[in-house]
Amino acid sequence: MDKAKAELVRDWLIKAQHDLGSAEKLASDPDPYLDTAIFHCQQAAEKAVKAFLVFHDQRFKKTHDIVKLIEAAVPFEAEVSSLIKEGAFLTPYATQFRYPDEDIGLDRDVFDRALAAAAKIFNFILSLLPEQVHPLKKQRVPGL
Repeated sequence: MDKAKAELVRDWLIKAQHDLGSAEKLASDPDPYLDTAIFHCQQAAEKAVKAFLVFHDQRFKKTHDIVKLIEAAVPFEAEVSSLIKEGAFLTPYATQFRYPDEDIGLDRDVFDRALAAAAKIFNFILSLLPEQVHPLKKQRVPGL
C-alpha cells in the first residue's frame, strides 16, 4: 500500500478515535453534555467504516447512514454485516439533538449503549486493518 493511502486511512481512524474520546469527555460527570456526546459516538462509527472503505479503494457518497456504509463494506469482508444492528442504532444520532425541538429523552443508558456500539464498530474495523494504518494509542478507546 502506498504511503498516501496509508496516511489517509490512518487519518480517518484518528478522527474516529478522537470522536470516541470526545464522547467520553463530554459525557463525564458532573455536568455531562449527552446530546453532543452521542453525536460523537455516531461520528466515530461512521468514520471507522469510511476508513475501511478507503482502505479498499471503495468510493462512497457523502452520507451519515452507517448501515449503507456497512453494506458497501460487506463485499470486502462479509463479517462486517454483523455490525448492522449497531449502525442502525447510531445513524439517527448524526442529526438528532442538533436543534432545540429534537428532544427524544436522551439519558445515560442510551448514551452508554451508543458508546458501546461505536466502540464495537471502531474496534472491529481496526481488527480488519493492518497495523501500519492504525492510529497511535495516545488515548484509551473503549473496549481496547
